[in-house]
Amino acid sequence: MELVKFRDQLFIEGEKLGFSDIELYYEKSSNFSCQIFKGEIDGYESSTVGGVSVRGLYNGKMGYAYTEKLDEDSIKFLLENAKENAQLIEDDPEELFAGNAKYEEVNFFSPALTEVSAEDKIAFLKDVEKKVLAYDPRVDQVDFAVIQDESSEKALFNNKGLALSDQNNFLFVAVSALVKEGEEIKNGMCIKLTKDFTSLNADEIAKTAVEEALSYLGGKTYPNKKYPVILKNTAVASLLAVFAPSFSAEAVQKGQSLLKGKLGETIASDKVTLLDDPFLPEGIKSSTFDSEGVPTKKLTVVENGKLNSYFYNLKTAKKDGVESTGHGYKSSYKGTVGVTPSNFYIEPAESSYEQLYSSLEEGIIITELAGLHSGANQISGDFSLMAYGYYVKEGKIEGATNLMTIAGNFFEVLRDVEEVGSDLKFSPMGGYGYIGSPSLKIKSIAVTVD
Repeated sequence: MELVKFRDQLFIEGEKLGFSDIELYYEKSSNFSCQIFKGEIDGYESSTVGGVSVRGLYNGKMGYAYTEKLDEDSIKFLLENAKENAQLIEDDPEELFAGNAKYEEVNFFSPALTEVSAEDKIAFLKDVEKKVLAYDPRVDQVDFAVIQDESSEKALFNNKGLALSDQNNFLFVAVSALVKEGEEIKNGMCIKLTKDFTSLNADEIAKTAVEEALSYLGGKTYPNKKYPVILKNTAVASLLAVFAPSFSAEAVQKGQSLLKGKLGETIASDKVTLLDDPFLPEGIKSSTFDSEGVPTKKLTVVENGKLNSYFYNLKTAKKDGVESTGHGYKSSYKGTVGVTPSNFYIEPAESSYEQLYSSLEEGIIITELAGLHSGANQISGDFSLMAYGYYVKEGKIEGATNLMTIAGNFFEVLRDVEEVGSDLKFSPMGGYGYIGSPSLKIKSIAVTVD
């Protein structure tokens, strides 16, 4: 059944059954991915999945149901299940958004990206692998090489007059090169995300991955102490991704965030401004409305160190007596509405990455973090993480360190930011929004080098 016809019939039948408010959420996503190993296809996937979900207010309680099918039987199934669930749910009822607001007119979908053939994507990835292997005699193998594109479309309707839809798509390439010198083995990675396939450069991707791997060879041990630290952009992004939930009103209201009661207070260095921008042209979480139909907007969460706002959906906003910030989010049509940022990042400044470490008499550059899920406490902000990077002496990189462990507190790190770089970069791998940062110069972090 066509979506609009399905919607109209659902609303009619729902009102007959006694639902006062009804919402229909539609989602469809298409995915292509291919992995190459030694010039051959090592993995291939092409899929399209989708479905619809219903939220309905019945006798003052909100019920839920979802299905993958758009037919008459599904309408009855959705309404009966939503009615049954509503009678079991004890939480305060959620509200449906009336939809009389103004929405930005932005297009995040690239039609040109959909026209790139699978053959062209596979040929490009094979070329990248070939260039990695030929780049340096110390390259032992390509650990992995993958290309993936995703496209999504969603629509949201309710019987209050809301009718919204949008699309987004992107493509990324990820390559890991393994280099070997004597008995020492190191790896380096390059990840590129784009909406423009023609902008990808195989030579550049190969060079980035191999040069990073080579830079880690010859690691040394250095004294264990507190060092001035340059946290490289990708390391900051991964750390921010872990602690981004602290800025959620949901976490604050549940007592699961140290930021409770801190609105209007200074929580970071005056060099730090944290933005959430749902209109980034290349943002994989860009959208003009959230999963509740609330218009999205650019939000300054932290401005020059001061906490200005939490992320709110309709339910958490009502509890605090404020308006939703447009951060109601469903992970899929099967999920319930939570709170999540869109494209969340630290605002870049003017100093280059090289300028950040050139001012260090002695220090450590952290390029990559590991163990983030087990070594970080989202509530307290404390972390103890494995790290990779370099030792800096008199403003110059002397070489790689052995595997390190860094320990500290995320909020103390924010307060200890002395300088912000210009090299803003996003990590496509995080699940909690699309998280980015430039490199940061930190006053000190405790470093243990193995």
